[in-house]
Amino acid sequence: MNSVPVMTVKPSRALFDEKFHVVVGTYHRHSEVTLHSLTSSEDTDYWEAFGHYVQWMLRERITVAKAPSVGGTYEGVEPMGLLWSMRPVPGSRTGLRWEEGTPLHSSHGGDTSLCTGTHESGVQGAGGPGECRHRALVHWPPPPGVRQVDITEGGVTGTLFLPPGPGPFPGVLDMWGGGGGLVEYRAALLASHGFAAMAVMYLFPDHKKNATIGYPYFENAFRLLQDHPLVAADRSALLGISFGVPVVLSITAYSETVKPRCCVCISGTHTGRIGATQSIAEATNRIENRYKKACRDEKNRLIWRDVFLPIPEDIDLKVEMGRITCPLLLVVGQDDQNNAAVESADDMKQMMEKAGNSHLLTTLSYPGAGHLIETPYGPHCKVSSFLMPKSDERVVMLWGGLTKPHAVAQEDSWEKILRFLREHLYHSVKPHVLSKL
Repeated sequence: MNSVPVMTVKPSRALFDEKFHVVVGTYHRHSEVTLHSLTSSEDTDYWEAFGHYVQWMLRERITVAKAPSVGGTYEGVEPMGLLWSMRPVPGSRTGLRWEEGTPLHSSHGGDTSLCTGTHESGVQGAGGPGECRHRALVHWPPPPGVRQVDITEGGVTGTLFLPPGPGPFPGVLDMWGGGGGLVEYRAALLASHGFAAMAVMYLFPDHKKNATIGYPYFENAFRLLQDHPLVAADRSALLGISFGVPVVLSITAYSETVKPRCCVCISGTHTGRIGATQSIAEATNRIENRYKKACRDEKNRLIWRDVFLPIPEDIDLKVEMGRITCPLLLVVGQDDQNNAAVESADDMKQMMEKAGNSHLLTTLSYPGAGHLIETPYGPHCKVSSFLMPKSDERVVMLWGGLTKPHAVAQEDSWEKILRFLREHLYHSVKPHVLSKL
């Protein structure tokens, strides 16, 4: 009689930043079992991960949260390895990245199938090789009770996600990086944790429109967030990643109307200072004009971090960190190949120590993590295709990072970002301590 693995997955419906538990039992104690996960993007690109387990080592059943994988896309005891070690299936298009808005990272939901069988090298497309003996489906639904409001008022393009309940809720203005577009999934997840989060679009395909985006645009977005009847006007934060970081730091330091309670900056720099009269187009053009400083590796992948080095000493070329008067959390990947995040964090710390406001700074620095530090359990993207904002040139960008350390950084930083936001937006906050300006 052949061994037939029986698999249970709990919960079968979960938010993407929630862990699920997989248990597999068989009739034979000396079974070798492969667990395989498969999901597809909106563009029908398939992603997969798999782990090999040996039944005799584990008695009657395999509990993924306790049992070691002896091979596959991850090894060792990894409860969520079936997600974070996902990669494009063999034969996929080159330069793929889990684009924001795909089912894996979508506020609209998606599915991931789990399978036990005898796979040796994963699937090709949606089928074998290997025999799938038992399937289970994990569904990633929209966050329960979260309400979505499209924002078009005041010339601002964005989406506001509101938690369930009567409010008022602390607010978070969420700004992504140089890839542009409206990226919603992180704001939706923040709403599931009790924050009224607005994802705001500020880099548009229309370059002429980008020439009109400046401080007034971000000030309007911040005002719209604060003025919503379900948002606590005096408890709002700014969150930025990559190019969103100099945006967050610039308007926090120099805007007369944007006064956040705290800021979170991921994988960015303070050297891309945006002046009060400058547009986003001017800021991106200034960076892209340094293209010649970027280098390429042996596979012709673009390494952008050198564009920001050396960190300038001229204060006019970077945000005056002494003007920051609210708590600031920096998240840094030590193998970031797209931004000089490590050097920038060191310089920001020195500037704040000199100004006397370094007590406001908290830095999370992760060995082996790359540039794209996103929400937990998402596949690590080391390299992908990228469209340069000014020239519309398509390049292959090296983001950096090693898969396992990067997964650790995403899980740990997300937990600490949520804790930081709760501490400064939900709990009592001491009045801002004025620094030396």
